[in-house]
Amino acid sequence: MIYLDNAATSFPKPPQVGAAMARFLAEDAANPGRAGHSMAVRAERLLDDVREKLTRLVNGANPRRMIFTLNGTDALNIALKGALKGASMEAWPAERRPHVITTVLEHNSVSRPLEAMAAAGNIELTRIGCGSEGFVDPDDVRAAIRPNTLMIVMTHASNVLGSIQDAAAIGAIAREHELLFCLDAAQTVGVLDLDVETMQIDLLAFPGHKGLLGPTGTGALYVGERARLEPWREGGTGGDSASPIQPEAYPWRLEGGTPNTVGIAGLGAAVDYVLERGPASMLEHERRLAAAVAERLRDDTRFAVYGPAAAERRVGPLSIGIAGMDPNDAGAILDDSFGIAVRPGLHCAPWCHRSLGTFPAGTLRISPGPFNTEEDVEALLDALGQIADASA
Repeated sequence: MIYLDNAATSFPKPPQVGAAMARFLAEDAANPGRAGHSMAVRAERLLDDVREKLTRLVNGANPRRMIFTLNGTDALNIALKGALKGASMEAWPAERRPHVITTVLEHNSVSRPLEAMAAAGNIELTRIGCGSEGFVDPDDVRAAIRPNTLMIVMTHASNVLGSIQDAAAIGAIAREHELLFCLDAAQTVGVLDLDVETMQIDLLAFPGHKGLLGPTGTGALYVGERARLEPWREGGTGGDSASPIQPEAYPWRLEGGTPNTVGIAGLGAAVDYVLERGPASMLEHERRLAAAVAERLRDDTRFAVYGPAAAERRVGPLSIGIAGMDPNDAGAILDDSFGIAVRPGLHCAPWCHRSLGTFPAGTLRISPGPFNTEEDVEALLDALGQIADASA
């Protein structure tokens, strides 16, 4: 199998990831913070170590505000519902709910919680459009701000187009107007420099299983000092068991229940691997492979290529269309006849496809990763040529 679906989840994982998980299960798999014995203490120390690594990775100020989550979706739900359905709602009269600004590029992990809250009358929602290459104009965001705007939430890079947004500019706009800025870094953590301080990000959500190369079932949310979130879930925290409600102290305020310690052990090893290899080198590799596909197909009338023309303005995901062929059929042929894994369809981003004019069929998304090669790209291009010829 030639695996070109890294925007969904990275594969393969570095061997250190599985080794760290196996070692943890064999030696330290106690419940962290729930007892004073040595295994529980070592498990708690593991969580602290990985928290610190992730906090350094994004230049956060306080590792205690790095919250472990189940994935990027979980992190975004904690951020959005914690801010919008929690204490911040009390400042707004019933006839004028908080206003949220988002974009057409969002994954359903952002769109669905916001749409549900808007439909329930809990928030007002504005969705900003993008240009033909998939970029949101920060001036459009500024123009959408209202007196009751509370938050700007957006993706750092589109999972359909790979287009990198000017998050620093939008963070500056949010801070100028004293708004919360929530950034979905699902496609950028581990490959782009992220700095919550200089980019003025209040809530940074990301999974562990994509650019960080960790196992599924892992993710994190960094909560800046300006953000106060109501708990998304309540439960056991190990410490402060006498309190009748979830404790105020972070990270326990947002980490009810037993964490995925074995997954976090793997995530820690994955972060070490990413830092050793270098996010910049992995980004350059993925850009080069995606550009090789785009350049070969862009002038071929049998294909449509979507997203930024300039490689330096994108991350790995690349969307294409084949004339006269449903992308789901093309994806099935690539899998069944050529042993190539890609992602057809809407990619959980229907608003983006509406903007592109590719709704409801979607596109064929090709997303190279750090372990793909030029030979993989050549095999893909040969297969796409055969499929296009057969559909003509």
